[in-house]
Amino acid sequence: MWHPENPVRHAILQARWPTAEEAERSLLFAPIRAGSVELESRTWVPAMVPWRATEDGFVTRDVIEWYGRFAAGRPGAIVVEATGIRDIPSGPLLRIGHDRFIPGLRDLVDVVRRESGGHTRLFIQIIDFLAVKRRPTREKYFTRFFEPNDQRRRALLMATGDALWLRASDDEVRAFLCAAPDEVIAEVLDARELESLRCGYRERVTDVRLAHIRDLPRVLPGIFAAAAARAREAGFDGVELHYAHAYTMASFLSANNVRRDGYGGPRENRVRLPLEVYHAVRARVGPDYTIGVRFLGDEVIENGSHLDDAIYFGMEFARAGFDYLSISKGGKFDDAKQPKIGQAVYPYTGRSGYECMPTVLSDDRGPFGRNVPLASAIKQRINEAGFAPPVVTSGGVATFEQAEAILEGGEADIVGAARQTLADPDWFLKIRRGRGDEIRRCVFTNYCEGLDQMHKQVTCKLWDRVDLNETGAALSEDGRRRLVAPKWPT
Repeated sequence: MWHPENPVRHAILQARWPTAEEAERSLLFAPIRAGSVELESRTWVPAMVPWRATEDGFVTRDVIEWYGRFAAGRPGAIVVEATGIRDIPSGPLLRIGHDRFIPGLRDLVDVVRRESGGHTRLFIQIIDFLAVKRRPTREKYFTRFFEPNDQRRRALLMATGDALWLRASDDEVRAFLCAAPDEVIAEVLDARELESLRCGYRERVTDVRLAHIRDLPRVLPGIFAAAAARAREAGFDGVELHYAHAYTMASFLSANNVRRDGYGGPRENRVRLPLEVYHAVRARVGPDYTIGVRFLGDEVIENGSHLDDAIYFGMEFARAGFDYLSISKGGKFDDAKQPKIGQAVYPYTGRSGYECMPTVLSDDRGPFGRNVPLASAIKQRINEAGFAPPVVTSGGVATFEQAEAILEGGEADIVGAARQTLADPDWFLKIRRGRGDEIRRCVFTNYCEGLDQMHKQVTCKLWDRVDLNETGAALSEDGRRRLVAPKWPT
């Protein structure tokens, strides 16, 4: 992962944990309404992808235990991982693109209800994504994907000074390029082709020469709406539309979206499809079902969208009727590091990825609450305009005092904590019972994110080697790590 120049290693925040009486009087444990749903507290577990579904996208025992373990800590809400809305292969990620997924998702809902004693509300994040291919070997790229047309032959002539390439066979051209110096290849391939060779092929929403990309505005509202209807049928309290990070809907919002069909260019065009998706979902699930949105306060990429764009989008989302706004940051493909051959590019390895999940190896600002000002600015502007959907913030939140200060300062209405909740799924409950000194503290080294990058089952280094012989403990595929935190001996 990218790190700032001359980084500083920060200690985790000092913490004074409240008594049970103080916790009970706090804003963090005060109720709040998100659309038709009332949360018992403002504690929130954002979506995390644990890589526990089947290759066909079905709920597994490991998925159920993952969410059941978080539910035992009784947060106000849990958002289930990014779940694909299309009925297409997508690896061990949950899917909701067909009715056959509903029974497993219903089982997940039932377990969260049971394990939380009915105290935790459950949303599901639904997502669309475009094709991303693994980085090929040079030989594979030139033999399978490269076409030696006249333009490329002329470029090869200019690069080498050898007119032979104008009449050489296709196989001869490909064989030469397989072994050619990088500077020659850079003169023959255009920027997108070089990216496909060096990082793997990746579709963009601006690839309107491709019919399925051109048709996204026509097809996505219906696909999202159908997925939301399945979520309601499965028993979820609401859906979160994933408009953040490196994926389809965030790419429509991006300032890099230069489509000329009314869905790109100016901000009012870039927000058009996200609003059409929302209205299609609302029409399908009705006025009494919670619909939230996760979007970026800042893309943190060259020529990307920044806070002024996010404020505009937030205003439009609030005006449209979204029931909550959840603010994230960065996490883009655009500045990601080159993957190894055979691996896919990972959108959390560049600066934008770092800003999404900063670590204790940071600049002078440190990693804690680093993204809160984005949510604060968006909340202030939409509130001034007379809109009041709850705003969720997250990013390096790990103590009661930190969360309470965010709420008391009016910077957000709900506080999300992913990594700290992964480190200790019971930490909200421990705070509420006045037993904060028993909390297992996240050290923000992003061990968990490293596992995610390798598409391994996500765990926390603070507990995944503890009591491996515990009866009934689910273990990772290699048998070396437990998959859920040990139970808190209350």
